[in-house]
Amino acid sequence: MSYINNDLYTPETTQKLAEHYNEILKLLGEDPEREGLEKTPLRVAKAMQFLTKGYQEDPAAILNSARFREEYQQMVLVKDIEMYSMCEHHMLPFYGKAHVAYIPNGFITGVSKLTRVVDTFARRFQVQERLTVQIRDCIQQTLNPMGVAVVIEAEHMCMQIRGVQKQHSRMVTSAFTGTFLKDVRTREEFMHLLH
Repeated sequence: MSYINNDLYTPETTQKLAEHYNEILKLLGEDPEREGLEKTPLRVAKAMQFLTKGYQEDPAAILNSARFREEYQQMVLVKDIEMYSMCEHHMLPFYGKAHVAYIPNGFITGVSKLTRVVDTFARRFQVQERLTVQIRDCIQQTLNPMGVAVVIEAEHMCMQIRGVQKQHSRMVTSAFTGTFLKDVRTREEFMHLLH
């Protein structure tokens, strides 16, 4: 049985990106015709399309695809969601975990949909602060819950392998709406559940 790659790429975009990466290799002093680099521009072109596939996805549609009427009004928390994104300043990865909670107000969504919303926004050129707020706002606007809480903990390659080169630094961002913003006890419960 042979391996079939199911990733979808736009042929025209792939070709144009590969041409640019071929030129980049030359500008950096490499020979893109040598054996090890011969297919690199094409591979990088496909990788970049995969790493930025969030531009082609609609996070609200993802949530609505599994939106169910339910009278549950306690906290729903999905924690330790693996998250990979690309810093828009240096086009280097940042990665870590997202923790997402909401308190339903008549509607819930499938648990996997919350993780897909994180992926959709993460698979774009980002800054962590905006990513945190985009996830929060999408859930708030689509499900209209009593409140949303998002915390992201991430390590940034742009700070680890260049610039200040701090290997163990982690950035933490948070964004809250509704009950999580107004009720200290609810926010404390959320933070307690994270740790």
